[in-house]
Amino acid sequence: MSWYGMSTENYFMGRIFLYSIHRCNHYRRSSYCNLSCSFFGYSTTDCCTLLISASNANSHTFCKSCKICNGMACKNTVPGPGAKGLGTGFIRNYQKWQELCVNMDTICENGPADTTFDFFGHQLTIPVMAGPVGAMQLHYGDKYDDLTYNDLLVTACAKAGILAFTGDGTNPAVMEAAVNAIGENHGAGVTTIKPWNQELVMQKMDMAKKCGAWAIAMDIDGAGLPFLKNLTPPAGSKTVEQLKEIADYAGVPFILKGIMTAKGAEKAVKAGAKAIIVSNHGGRVLDQCPATAEVLPEIVDAVGKDVMVLVDGGIRTGMDVFKALALGAKGVLIARPFVNMVYGGGEEGPAVLVAKLKAELEDTMLMCGAHSLAEIDRSMVR
Repeated sequence: MSWYGMSTENYFMGRIFLYSIHRCNHYRRSSYCNLSCSFFGYSTTDCCTLLISASNANSHTFCKSCKICNGMACKNTVPGPGAKGLGTGFIRNYQKWQELCVNMDTICENGPADTTFDFFGHQLTIPVMAGPVGAMQLHYGDKYDDLTYNDLLVTACAKAGILAFTGDGTNPAVMEAAVNAIGENHGAGVTTIKPWNQELVMQKMDMAKKCGAWAIAMDIDGAGLPFLKNLTPPAGSKTVEQLKEIADYAGVPFILKGIMTAKGAEKAVKAGAKAIIVSNHGGRVLDQCPATAEVLPEIVDAVGKDVMVLVDGGIRTGMDVFKALALGAKGVLIARPFVNMVYGGGEEGPAVLVAKLKAELEDTMLMCGAHSLAEIDRSMVR
């Protein structure tokens, strides 16, 4: 008996491993996680692979749960988890991180690597957050709907020492469930609102403010999503003045996701955004965009002193996180891999991924001579 090429033994060994993740999460120590993995004969990476296989068994309709999530197997699959058109936006995002090399330098002080990230006064274990994902049953399979996915992800990420950006949708219950989950986790989350008409945006902002979310985001790049088009009143692109009205109303840091040019970043700052996310929506809204890694340095140079710059798109490992920080980002968002971890391991799945990312980031930092996130700079990549 097997699940999509994974033996019954491996499936259940992966599930058994999750029990040990509770302790790993409690101690916030990747070394403990590695010890737990080795007890079962698996590395942390192997356990992530097991959960991806379990995800494949559970969400087979669209997402293939590839071992390497690089967009090659899901070109032109919208609906579905892939990218628009030729799929170059997704594929290029992944490839450009792989083309960057890190510069090893161990002639430095010997000491531990501190991966702690300050997110507007809140300490996260690593500079990684789960990205917003919506329409789960349309894109990933029927195991979870948007309500249950957001609820599970927010709680799992909070337990793992990071936070999640929640998705939004045409069903009002999606936002209601998202803000409830964030409220139950003492505000540890970011509500993400689509660029609806201004009146609806303000209504959803009121919901987000009541739950005590640490920040509120808008994925302005969602303007290219099919379900936002032809709505009455119209949804989509926003002017600087409209965004300023939203940012002023937020009452907490307002984050704009979907910035791909220095000019766009400058407009976001003018609108009052406290953080921006360099993102092309995973290649899902416009084909043949540059990769986020390609435009990140120029955006950081333009506004990095004025606003927190985050980035997403094709980031899969702790080394990728290091590269993003070296190019000037303060933190990253990762979306599709967290979906696989949830579909494969439930609430315990994200902790496996967080532990893997933390171990990889620590290792890269120490081998490149950085003992804190602040010490990572462009001289460490090429």
